[in-house]
Amino acid sequence: MAIRNIRVMGDSILNKQAKEVKEMTPKISALIDDMLETMYDANGVGLAAPQVGILKRIIVIDVSYEGNEPIVLINPEIIETSGTQTGDEGCLSVPGKAGKVTRPNHVKAKGFDRNMQEIVVEGEELLARALCHEIDHLNGVLYVEKVEGELHDSTVYEEEEEEA
Repeated sequence: MAIRNIRVMGDSILNKQAKEVKEMTPKISALIDDMLETMYDANGVGLAAPQVGILKRIIVIDVSYEGNEPIVLINPEIIETSGTQTGDEGCLSVPGKAGKVTRPNHVKAKGFDRNMQEIVVEGEELLARALCHEIDHLNGVLYVEKVEGELHDSTVYEEEEEEA
């Protein structure tokens, strides 16, 4: 496994349509492992293959509060949405910035897992937001195109150690 470079806004690959994955290969499997490692290293909750320079329809998501294994979706598509939520959104490809975006509050998506078995993933709130955000990346869309108002600086809050 390896940590890959995350492409940032302005890199033309982020505005291109990703291509369908036809079969699982050792190269695709290694890419998925690298994407997970890269996402965790960057403290992200999701990552799409174009963000690491690969135009393949693959996303990984881990919203830890779910308590499940990370989600790997190959060739994902949203098949159902309901409700709305509006909140700050950020992106590993737009470091240090955030903006208010309205997304569905409930999303159902289908795709394939890393064994190329069809799966359906359903989620609300953060997971719904992450599914929409990462699938947008596969279509060459960055969240900044959907921001209501202006982007603002995002602040990462780190836990401060209490003095003994």
